[in-house]
Amino acid sequence: MGRIALLGIFCCFIALFGCDAQKKAKKEEGFVELFNGQNLDGWVGNKQSYRVENGNIIVDPSGGGSGGNLLTEGEYGDFVFRFEFQLTPGANNGLGIHAPLEGDVAYVGKELQILDNTAEKYANLQPYQYHGSVYGIIPAKRGFLKPVGEWNAQEVTVNGSKIKIVLNGSTIVDADLQEAVKNGTLDKKDHPGLKRNVGHIGFLGHGDVVRFRNIRIKELPSKK
Repeated sequence: MGRIALLGIFCCFIALFGCDAQKKAKKEEGFVELFNGQNLDGWVGNKQSYRVENGNIIVDPSGGGSGGNLLTEGEYGDFVFRFEFQLTPGANNGLGIHAPLEGDVAYVGKELQILDNTAEKYANLQPYQYHGSVYGIIPAKRGFLKPVGEWNAQEVTVNGSKIKIVLNGSTIVDADLQEAVKNGTLDKKDHPGLKRNVGHIGFLGHGDVVRFRNIRIKELPSKK
């Protein structure tokens, strides 16, 4: 009887594991990997500062410059973008969307902050400068980053003028970009990138070490 019971438990475990695997596969259906874990094929930009290490993209400013930008070769309009990132103490980076290949993406495209919110040097930033915020435009909710050194999972959905950002399972931004600026931008600066609805996606280094992995995208039908 003991062996039968153990066999039953084992079968249940296998069945549950199979269900979880099927759910994960279904959840990721339609997504395309943007990073192959081996090299930076499919990416353009500063490949001196950005390199592949242990299956991750690492931006290391000692490689040249302050980090600079690493962008996808392809351009994307409406999409769901998923990735994981690991911060180092005081790290500052950004996720650029609808970006051209030249210029400051925070203005000529759109920059979503990647930041160690807990660093003392960032204690007095503007609300729109903390992690997940659409820089200069929409502040993100705080308190959902994992401790520095742990891996975070983030999902960005762009659909027309709507943008939604989910960090570690919690929604930190859910807004309409056009509505957000109907009375002007929060930083009082010009953001011509708000008029762009297609462009490159990538990472915007600011002189700090950050790691990225599991980078994938699902394109959505355009509303145009």
